[in-house]
This record gives sequence, C-alpha cells and structure tokens, in this order.
Amino acid sequence: MKKILGYAALAVVGILGTAFYVNYPKLDLISGFSAKSVASGHFLDNRSLEVIEKGDNDIDLIQLATNEINEKEKAAESSVYGFKNRKAIYREGLGAVLINDEYDASKPYLVPKRTITSNTSIPFPYGDGEPLPGTFSNIDYNRLNKAVAQAFAPNEEGKKCTRAVVVVYKDQIIAEKYAPGFSKDSRLIGWSMTKSITATLFGILQKQGKLNINQPAPIAEWQNDERKNITIHNLLQMNSGLEWDENYDDISDVTKMLFQESDMTVSQIHKPLVGKPNASWNYSSGTTNLLSGILRKQFKTHQEYLDFWYRGLIDKIGMHSMLIEADLKGNYIGSSYAWANARDWAKFGLLYLHKGNWNGEQLFDPTWSKYVATPTPTSENQYGAQFWLNAGGKMPDVPRDVYYADGFQGQRVFIIPSHDMVVVRLGYDHIDLNALVKEILASVKQ
Repeated sequence: MKKILGYAALAVVGILGTAFYVNYPKLDLISGFSAKSVASGHFLDNRSLEVIEKGDNDIDLIQLATNEINEKEKAAESSVYGFKNRKAIYREGLGAVLINDEYDASKPYLVPKRTITSNTSIPFPYGDGEPLPGTFSNIDYNRLNKAVAQAFAPNEEGKKCTRAVVVVYKDQIIAEKYAPGFSKDSRLIGWSMTKSITATLFGILQKQGKLNINQPAPIAEWQNDERKNITIHNLLQMNSGLEWDENYDDISDVTKMLFQESDMTVSQIHKPLVGKPNASWNYSSGTTNLLSGILRKQFKTHQEYLDFWYRGLIDKIGMHSMLIEADLKGNYIGSSYAWANARDWAKFGLLYLHKGNWNGEQLFDPTWSKYVATPTPTSENQYGAQFWLNAGGKMPDVPRDVYYADGFQGQRVFIIPSHDMVVVRLGYDHIDLNALVKEILASVKQ
C-alpha cells in the first residue's frame, strides 16, 4: 500500500513538474499581465486588489499570480509562485506601464497637456450635466429595462460580468445600469476599442489636410523592399500582408509586444510580407501600434503628439475621463489601453453616429464614418478600418448597418445609424451581445 501511495505521489509530482516546465516560459507574461492589470485598475479607477483579482484577473493562468500594491511608489508587483517577478508603475497622465531593468525612475518624462472645462449646466452629451429625463412614446421602457438587466445576469459560465450598459437614443440616455461597486464615474478599460480611437485621429488629420491615408506608410525600413507599397489605408484596414501572430494563449507577437517591449510602435515594422497588401486581412495589434508611431511622425515634437490625442479628439468632445496609457518610450498604446467611463465611451459612438459632427463642429469629414464601416477585402465583411462590422451578419438578429468598437472580453460601443442609437457594454467577460442589442432595438418602435 505504501508503495502504491509512493508511486501515486511521484506521479502527481511528475505531472506538476511537467506542467510547470511547459508553462515556465509563460510565467513572465502571466506576471506581466497581472502587474499591469493591478496597477491600472487600482491607480486609474481606485479598485481594491480583491476586486481586481476576482474580476479583471479572472483569467486562466493569470489567476496563478500573487500580487502586491505599493501605494508610496504607485506601483504593483506580481509573481507566479515566487518566479518571474514583474513590476508596473503608474505615471500621472500616462497610466500604468511595465518596467524593465533599464527603467530609471529619476528620469523626467513628458505628459499630455489637457484642456478640461467642466460645464454642469449643459446636459449629456455636450456638457457634464446629468442627461435630460427624456421619455419617448415609441419606447417600451419595461422591455428596454428588462433587456439591460439581462446583461447583468450570470453568463454561460455563471459569472455576473457586465459592469456597465448605456443606451443612447436621439442623443438622450434612455437606459443606464451599473454593477455593484461601479458607477457613471468608473473608468473602464476598452481594450481593443482603443484601436477605433487611434483610427479616428487619422480621420481628423486627413480632414485638416495634414495627411493622406492613401499615401505609402512613412516607414524607412520598408523603402528598399516590397513593403514600400503598403499604404496607411492598408494598415488601417489590417490588410497590409505583413506577418503577425495575434494569439493571447501563448507566447506570440502580441503578448511579447504588450508585456515585454518598451517601444510598441516598432514591433510590426520588422515583420516580413507573407501576403499581398489589400488582399491579406490579418488582425494585428502590432499594426495599430505602428499607426500610433506614424501619428508621432506627423508632429515635430513628442509633446505635440501627446497633446493631439486629447486636443484633437478626446477633450474636444468632452471625454474627460478618458486616458490612453503609454509604453516606456512614451508612445500611446493605441491597440489596447484606453480607459474611460461608460458615458464617455457613448460620446465616442455619438461622434460617429453624427458623422464626425460634434455640437456643430466637424471633426472629421462625413465620409470618414462611411470609410471605417466599409468592409475590408478578404475580411468576410466583418472588418472595416479599425472597427468591426455587421455587414456580413455576424450578429444575425441585428441590422447590417451596425458597426462597432470591439474589445477583449466583450467591450463594445455599437453604432446603429438606422435606429439613431448607440449601445455601450463594458465588463470582464463575454455575454450574448446579439441578444442584448436585439432586445434593446425591439423595445423601440421605428
């Protein structure tokens, strides 16, 4: 009997040892994700470590990390069973970032200069006042509220993972709900919805006559090979033909970029062509961060680049809660790290619903909204220019004209032109978004 128990113990040790050996290379990514998540959630939204670990870090393998918050240093540290310790620090104005051995805490850094003018006498969306208590005779409010409440019910995995839903119809909030512990002021991460923010800046610069997206991408490293034919338009549509592995379950191009690179704007630059521009759609966060680097090239100084994101768009339309996090080199991580409250995410959707017109000022040409919602070749009508589309019926019970900013774990800003509506959903895991939007739309008679 003792021998049997001994063999069983050895077998368990062997299995655990093999699992550890197989996953050891991932530990750096696990602790990196966790440290960054804790630092951002705590210092950007004042969440407790318990809330972050139960929600934001409720992801396979990430749960293995042990985390600590250092209030004095404004930092978070994470490790996996004592291995691969990673540290993320919070920089006011730039958010949280993972640091490396070369990081010098005494070195000064630039921060964006923002213009935040609060006007509580003007209601949402054009001011900071509470939304008008509008009621519409064509809305079944019982059905609408039931649909929104359902988004907060347990999903297929039994998780109550929705944190915010905001529904805007004809510029008025007709439904709004938050999970316990969250509110209209809570900053919530958009993940890849940030890509849609990045794209919008190109539309603004093009409207100002400072950039033409049909010109070749200004990348010096590409000028002596076939990559010189890649245009900014190709990059916006994720259709450059460049190699990229967007796999979050393993060590890949995207995980190495987000959790190991100090300058994320160059990760995609060094990749070879594996397809043809305009005929090889491939979703790539590296491409969006390359676009962030291209935006930097449009300005003489780094300060101007930092300021433009806020001066040209974010603060311009009153998304004052929004913050775009930057990498160690000070470049905005345009692929992944925009934080804002749900109402400010809704304002972004309204900007597109109104084809770039914000309270009488035209930020981008009206044709830009059509451009971002035009299907990219070879994307099966699912993708436009840093926006996802329902043109191919991916959401079968939702109108085909719907297009949306889309982020990891079901972050969404749905733009629904045919119904004059924007729907925002934010959370930490997926729900049935097709059913949510379908029921919301069904509550409004056209």
